[in-house]
Amino acid sequence: MSGIGTKTVAALALYSVIYIAPAERARASEQIVYAALGPETSIPFGWLDFCRRYPGECVGSAAAPRDIDLTAKTYKEIQSVNLFVNHSIQPVSDMDHWGVVDQWDYPTDGKGDCEDFALAKRRLLIARGYPRQALLMTVVKEANGDGHAVLTVRTNRGELVLDNMSDAVRPWTLTPYRFVKRQSQLDPNVWVALEGGGPAPIYVSR
Repeated sequence: MSGIGTKTVAALALYSVIYIAPAERARASEQIVYAALGPETSIPFGWLDFCRRYPGECVGSAAAPRDIDLTAKTYKEIQSVNLFVNHSIQPVSDMDHWGVVDQWDYPTDGKGDCEDFALAKRRLLIARGYPRQALLMTVVKEANGDGHAVLTVRTNRGELVLDNMSDAVRPWTLTPYRFVKRQSQLDPNVWVALEGGGPAPIYVSR
């Protein structure tokens, strides 16, 4: 419990940097950076297989992009979801869990790896009324080249990352990853490349 408290304090300290009072937003607006989007790219097999097993989660017509208005209330709610999922799920590889290299799924049995954490956070935030267009499954590469999945949250204050490897909700520019590709805001079944991310990993893990 004390470990969670320490991480929460650290995350809220970071929030003081992310969230700027309205009177100061104009001065700080030039610091807001969004990831540069490239062309449409290949859809991760894990997402295609997830949609085959959960078709209701992937249907729906294209919609206009929407960002979340980042206020103190919304930040705390996003942070609480990140903490809840990170400390409710036991990390386990897909091979140990399912007997396959890569499977995207909801961690209904309390176990999962990176993409399962991200899917759970996405579902909880959608259930709380946040727009699907702002909650984007994202493939990144770690420093060693391994594939990893996180949830990108698009806000009017920039893009935040919800990561099972960290309890801190951080701007994407403050993470140690190379961002490769993610869901389009227009259509969750369309994926777009992220400039500078390089080739996609074969699968994601951890």
